[in-house]
Amino acid sequence: MKTEKPTNAIDKPLTCGLVMPISSLDGCSSEHWSEVKNIITEAIKGISEPPINVNLVSDADDVGVIQKRIVQNIYSSDIIVCDVSGKNPNVMFELGMRLAFDKPTVIVKDDKTDYSFDTGIIEHVPYPRDLRFSRIVTFKTNLAAKVLATIKAAASDPEHSTFLKNFGKFQVANLTESVIPADKLVLEMLSELQTEVSLLRRSIPRADIRRERNKHETYGLIRQEIEKFLFQHPDTKPEDLMGQRDFYSFMDNRLDAPQYFDSLGEFRETLDRILIEMRMRTEVSERTQIINPHSV
Repeated sequence: MKTEKPTNAIDKPLTCGLVMPISSLDGCSSEHWSEVKNIITEAIKGISEPPINVNLVSDADDVGVIQKRIVQNIYSSDIIVCDVSGKNPNVMFELGMRLAFDKPTVIVKDDKTDYSFDTGIIEHVPYPRDLRFSRIVTFKTNLAAKVLATIKAAASDPEHSTFLKNFGKFQVANLTESVIPADKLVLEMLSELQTEVSLLRRSIPRADIRRERNKHETYGLIRQEIEKFLFQHPDTKPEDLMGQRDFYSFMDNRLDAPQYFDSLGEFRETLDRILIEMRMRTEVSERTQIINPHSV
């Protein structure tokens, strides 16, 4: 006998966006928050019906501007689980956005974090900061039950509200969604990728940028400045300039050495290396003249 599929069965997994700290905060290391993430994920994935995929709201399969991705995931996730432990400013801001959208949200916090005034009216699912096994088992059971109850309440009641119903009727915030041609989508993605690359370049330390600079270009620029100096001081030879602090200072001011070198010592070593090369070339030229006085 064929069993009819319930009319309220869900064909594809629901999405659960996870909002929580990921780096060191309030005396807890990034490894601590990674463990908390695993605990929350295991609890939610333990729900068999409906199946739920869990990801941080900053995660995505495609390339895009991370802030845009976060806002989109905060809005579009079927349910959000937010860990307000430590009251990370970014977490609290993202929670505020989700509550403004008035979509299904579950808040959790550890037992060392106080309730916030504005969101204290929402039930929080607590867990022990020390992640003691026996109490974590209880937390995972309670969290799974709360998530499932929230999903069912939102599905059965069009007027379901996590937060705003406590204050009256409001126009709920929403994001405009539209279908765009494939070519326009590609251009937008390329533009976003270009923006991310630009931000990444700005975040690279100047030392790394200098190390990637073409050495031949840098040496050539320094050599030109030395040649100009020697031309202006015809009685001076390259070897006369080695170890001369006044000359080093002069070249430093001319070239703005910090643009090209990590330290003044590295800059001076490069100057000396070029001066030695110039002296050697001069000696080779002089010897050639002695051997073949008619050579050019």
